[in-house]
Amino acid sequence: MPDYKAPLRDTRFLISDVFDFPGSYAAIGAHDATPDMVEAILEEGAKFCEQVLAPLNRSGDEEGCQFDNGVVTTPKGFKEAFAQYVEGGWNGLAADPTYGGQGLPHSLGLLISEMVGASNTSWGMYPGLTHGAMSAIHAHGSEAQKQTYLTALTEGRWTGTMCLTEPQCGTDLGIIKTRAVPQADGSYAISGTKIFISAGEHDLSENIVHLVLAKLPDAPAGTKGISLFIVPKFLPTATGEVGARNSLSCGSIEHKMGIKASATCVMNFDEATGFLIGEPNKGLNCMFTMMNHARLGTGMQGLCLGEVSYQGALRYANDRLQMRALTGAKAPDKVADPIIVHPDVRRMLLTMKALNEGNRALAYFTAQLIDQAHGAAEAEQRAEAEGLLALLTPICKAFMTESGLEVTNLGMQVYGGHGYIREWGMEQLVRDCRIALIYEGTNGIQALDLLGRKVLGSQGKLLRGFTKIVHKFCEAQGAHPQLAAQVAELATLNRQWGELTQRIGMAAMNNPDEVGAASVDYLMFSGYVILAYFWLRMAVVAQAQLDAGSGDAAFYQAKLATCAFYFKRVLPRTAAHLAAADAGSDCMMALPAAHFGV
Repeated sequence: MPDYKAPLRDTRFLISDVFDFPGSYAAIGAHDATPDMVEAILEEGAKFCEQVLAPLNRSGDEEGCQFDNGVVTTPKGFKEAFAQYVEGGWNGLAADPTYGGQGLPHSLGLLISEMVGASNTSWGMYPGLTHGAMSAIHAHGSEAQKQTYLTALTEGRWTGTMCLTEPQCGTDLGIIKTRAVPQADGSYAISGTKIFISAGEHDLSENIVHLVLAKLPDAPAGTKGISLFIVPKFLPTATGEVGARNSLSCGSIEHKMGIKASATCVMNFDEATGFLIGEPNKGLNCMFTMMNHARLGTGMQGLCLGEVSYQGALRYANDRLQMRALTGAKAPDKVADPIIVHPDVRRMLLTMKALNEGNRALAYFTAQLIDQAHGAAEAEQRAEAEGLLALLTPICKAFMTESGLEVTNLGMQVYGGHGYIREWGMEQLVRDCRIALIYEGTNGIQALDLLGRKVLGSQGKLLRGFTKIVHKFCEAQGAHPQLAAQVAELATLNRQWGELTQRIGMAAMNNPDEVGAASVDYLMFSGYVILAYFWLRMAVVAQAQLDAGSGDAAFYQAKLATCAFYFKRVLPRTAAHLAAADAGSDCMMALPAAHFGV
């Protein structure tokens, strides 16, 4: 398994030079998040992830979770690492101080989540699901529920899950069968089976708080009849301690391609005691708070696994000796040159670097929007941030995982035959990354959400919120001495983005299948254009630092070179996605299902 080093140099560049996190923190009143405090958190977080979590990554994959008569045991070292994580205060870093959290900005929590996910994706699932449950309870729970559950979740004594999927339904939650029957004491008896429940059962915490979607007896049909319930493994006592065991159990755990140290459970609820959260039949709205949190976290997994894959591939490319460079020996004192001299290896490494660093910029921009949506002083600012988040969430989830899988595949390819061998650890990164394109809503569903609900559903308003930002940037940088040509290319793509949207919208008025046919290519086109915008933002800053003669010149030169590579070698993919999105649905829908063959 490649050694993981937190990319703190790139993190500092983004939060200080590109996005001005210190200024943003001051604007939302996060005065405790001083530059010194942030630096200390980043340093300590990196140390924990590099020294505690990363060494457990491969062993966790080899051992996996163990299931014995309803009891799930996590791999050796996981429980101790979780205790250390909780003791260090990491679980409550960005949580509400009212319930024991530190109240630091959400973006700072995301920076730590990136390191956690890169060092050990499976382990990171346990606190990751907990943070999602905390966000849903905080947004929709009663004050009594918050006091009971948020305090224990923030302290890390309890963990959380989200229970949506059932054997007969995944995306189509309107057909769930889990039922909730009202009881005389105001609680509900929850009965049903949920599958694919991450962290549904484990040995890391003393209690597990399940957020369960279920239907009341008189519920309307479809998604309008879904309610959300808190169903704890152990019922809390009046003082908030662990009480009687609830009537729920883990029926089994899945045997998976990757993230093997994350317990993926079948959960059976047999008239388990549950408590309604939010309003009856409004559960999907409540759950979306948690799902959006999870979707951003899943998008981050593409970046996380791509980063550690790149680090391994780069070290290997500098060490592995094979053949001579086409332009003559570069290491004449050795039997062959390191493979990093070969153009195709550089193609792979630069593609990995360009996608990773572009995705990191997108992730940090999105994290900053979360801060603003929660803490901006003006309602208009909060609404603007929420609109941008609505647009970018499906792109973060889908584009970052699609490109993350590409990066981990390239990392394995750089190793050649050794990449296919388990002992090097590169194949695990591919296996771990593959699920990210599927869970928390498949990438096809994210594409439909983006184009159908967010863009066309808002009549283009949400899209214009972002394209206007890009337009203003291009106007401001149009005469940039070194980057004018790339700025002009971005301006053209930004215009094409709006024009493509209009064409699909017009076609969909006559045939709704046009949206489904175009959606994936539309999302990928959007992702590449967005990364082009962020690459130019980084390039403008890097060029300014070089012109001023300040900072690490090699770092800034590498930024400019990678930006140039992205525009010349990666961004042309937009042309193919544009043409495919414009191709219409006829070629997809003309063939009868019976003619697909057997």
